[in-house]
Amino acid sequence: MTEFNDFLQSLENDKQKATMEDIFNWVSETFPKLETTVKWHQPMFTHHGTFIIAFSKSKQHFSVAPEAKAIAKFTKQIDASAYSQTNNLFRIKWSQDVDYSLLKSIIQFNIEDKADCTTFWRS
Repeated sequence: MTEFNDFLQSLENDKQKATMEDIFNWVSETFPKLETTVKWHQPMFTHHGTFIIAFSKSKQHFSVAPEAKAIAKFTKQIDASAYSQTNNLFRIKWSQDVDYSLLKSIIQFNIEDKADCTTFWRS
C-alpha cells in the first residue's frame, strides 16, 4: 500500500495516521482481491478496474465514498452509526469509532453489485 504513503503523511497527527492505516490494512486483509490506487488525491480500492470505495480527509473527519447507490442502500445503518452523510459519501469524525461491520457490508455490496461492471463508475 505504498500508494497511500503521501496521503498518510499529509494527515495532521499520529492518531489520524494510525486510524487510516488501520482502515487501509483492514480493507486489504478483509478483501485481498481489491487493488489500491490514488485518484484525485484520494486513496481508493478497486476491483477488476471498477471503483469500490475511496477515502478523503478533512480537519474534523475523514470521508468514506462508496458511490451514491451504496449510500442509498445503507443510509439507515450510516445514521445508526451516528455518521453524517450526503448522497455520495459519509463522514466519520476523528473522535468516532469506525464501524467495520458497516464498512464490510458496503464494500461487499459494491463488489457484488459491480461484478459485471465494465466502467470505473456506475452508469
